[in-house]
Amino acid sequence: MTTTIPIVKPISQIKLAPGSSITIPNVSWQEFESILLELGEKRAARVAYSNRTLEIMSPLPEHEIPKDLISDIVKTLLKQAKKRYQPFASTTFKREGAAGVEPDACFYIQNYQIMIGRRRLNSDDPPPDLAIETDVTSKTTLDAYEVIGVPELWVYDNGKLSIYLLTDGKYIKSDISPNFPEIQIVEIIPIIVERSWQVGSVQALEEFEAMIG
Repeated sequence: MTTTIPIVKPISQIKLAPGSSITIPNVSWQEFESILLELGEKRAARVAYSNRTLEIMSPLPEHEIPKDLISDIVKTLLKQAKKRYQPFASTTFKREGAAGVEPDACFYIQNYQIMIGRRRLNSDDPPPDLAIETDVTSKTTLDAYEVIGVPELWVYDNGKLSIYLLTDGKYIKSDISPNFPEIQIVEIIPIIVERSWQVGSVQALEEFEAMIG
């Protein structure tokens, strides 16, 4: 009779190829918290957790350019609209016992004053008003954003931008951003990102500023 002995390896030993991901079902909240501690803060991999499903993703190197450029575009639009804001990078946002997610970038706009001076998130802090995701975004990731309650989510993937607005606890796709209703975000951002591959991010951003100026 053959006996099967399970082999347990630390999550931190998992090596993912760039652009790949691994999904682990039946993960408790306590296990998720332990995995976050094991992975540490200084890592390339990003995580999403919802409905007891954990996904660990390794971004493609080239995803950094769209991420940074779209973030710069948001800052440009906020400055033009004379809106104050507080940016946060890839912080882990959590809803205790239910969900966790790490945006590529996010912004507090309506709630920016609450977040000034924050070095770490408090459990009662509001979710960011706008979050940005690049690369492939799974259902686990979208579900996590819904549970956490992020009002507006931008997803840039395969040369397209999608805007998701939280309505009655569920995301609905929209062609318009409530934060920038006068700008055709869905149409313009893919053009500027593609332009950055041709002329560089700095010139692409300058062309965007001239376009909206």
